[in-house]
Amino acid sequence: MINLQNLHAHYGKVHVLRGVNLNVQPGEAVALLGRNGVGKTTTLKTIMGLVPPTGGMVTFDGQETSSMKPHLIPGTGIGYVPQGRGIFPILSVEENLFIGVSKRPPQSVINYVFDRFPRLNERLKQPGGTLSGGEQQMLAIARCLVMQPKLIILDEPTEGIMPILVKEIRQEIEAVRETGVSILLVEQNIKTALRLCTRVYLMEKGQVVHEAAADDLKEDQDTLHRYLGVNV
Repeated sequence: MINLQNLHAHYGKVHVLRGVNLNVQPGEAVALLGRNGVGKTTTLKTIMGLVPPTGGMVTFDGQETSSMKPHLIPGTGIGYVPQGRGIFPILSVEENLFIGVSKRPPQSVINYVFDRFPRLNERLKQPGGTLSGGEQQMLAIARCLVMQPKLIILDEPTEGIMPILVKEIRQEIEAVRETGVSILLVEQNIKTALRLCTRVYLMEKGQVVHEAAADDLKEDQDTLHRYLGVNV
């Protein structure tokens, strides 16, 4: 599915990614975890071409994407929900939902999205900026789903959301995963990440330093505390 090989990236002279290696297989949910500032979001932005790689390679379904222009990468089948959600506040929910597609998707796809997120169907003409944080996150995920991606990349999907909606968003991500869509997740809520994903990469100082099955990591409190500063 997606494979990062020895991926490097810089912000000016600052060497942020220092040879990142990871992969996500078809139908798999994988978490990329680490403390703040270790390069997780930069890794996702580099996959999407928003930060140009300075070394290494990204391939998706056997096609190299690391040399593609950013606006072409979603067309390969990668959906991206950025940190902060990226909703256009003055556009309606409907306009936000379909802004990334050149033509309206089949009605079956639209029905599936509204079945998953009925609140959005109720608020189609409402400006995106008037939605709650949780509803905006639902809209950002739904905007990916109308593109029928093979992989969805989620950057901190539960950040800044009321606990009652965190559970709902987690359930919807689980439902998406169960349809066979692959997921690459960056998430500060470690319990959520370990519940949603079957495999985990841990980052430190711009590198992947540990890989484990999520179930094994739940029992490895020493590793969790060393790289994440938490116990679960």
